[in-house]
Amino acid sequence: MLTRLFPVWAVLVSLMAVLRPGPFLVITPVITPLLAFIMFTMGVTLTVADFRRIARKPYPVLAGVALHYLVMPLAAWGIAKALAMPNDLTTGMVLVGCVASGTASNVMIYLSRGDVALSVSISTLSTLVGIVATPVLTRLYVAADVAVDSWGLFRSILALVAVPVVGGVLVNTFCHRAVRRMEPMLPLVAMVAILTIISSIVAAAAPALGAVGPLVLVGVILHNAVGLLGGYWGGRVLGFDESVCRTLALEVGMQNSGLAATLGRLYFSPLAALPGAVFSIWHNISGSALAAIWASRPSRRN
Repeated sequence: MLTRLFPVWAVLVSLMAVLRPGPFLVITPVITPLLAFIMFTMGVTLTVADFRRIARKPYPVLAGVALHYLVMPLAAWGIAKALAMPNDLTTGMVLVGCVASGTASNVMIYLSRGDVALSVSISTLSTLVGIVATPVLTRLYVAADVAVDSWGLFRSILALVAVPVVGGVLVNTFCHRAVRRMEPMLPLVAMVAILTIISSIVAAAAPALGAVGPLVLVGVILHNAVGLLGGYWGGRVLGFDESVCRTLALEVGMQNSGLAATLGRLYFSPLAALPGAVFSIWHNISGSALAAIWASRPSRRN
């Protein structure tokens, strides 16, 4: 119940961070290790069988990853330009579009009667592809007058994503029984870590929220909607059944926005981190609503 109410907690801590930013700014130095810990918790839920599943069912997995990295970066850039966002916000939007699928998508897909095994496979592969794709696509879409440290982004993604995820898989492989005992607590611990990241980022951007907050919210809502629609109808065009299309919608539309926010803060500015923080809140709200609608409608098979 606590984790299902994540959007509520995220809105509450964001409001607290805006009203009293001081205490939340103190925790800024722990954002990076917290994100690495979140990725570690994702790693400990993976097994070697998950990677074998990708090899056994490659077509929908590859389609999901391709749609993800084609639709979301382009949509982020196009929406930012259409809304005439300043450079920092455009960079933040692009970062959100260029990161891997969000881990919350697996839960939403389970609730919406999608293909959970496919969801885990897409999340896993998109995370691995993102180690290279995120810095490369960010450099491609960000304006030429904004300095992008592509090599620094790559090193950070290795440290924040690759190493923790691989470490989690190894821990799950060699300490499986211990992991199973701790697994029920992991979603709650990860949620607290994400809330901490959001609160710190919102606190840092609080002085500018009055001017840019509504603009960021509109951009994020549009970006998420394009991802959900692009994933679903992309699956339809490719001839997949309803269960797979639902899975693609949520995998494409839900991002690892905590990573985007952290990279925005590390390499650009507090404003560049804001779209990631807002996306973290919104995609859980829209994903939960869509999962509730789909849960009441049986998946149709072709």
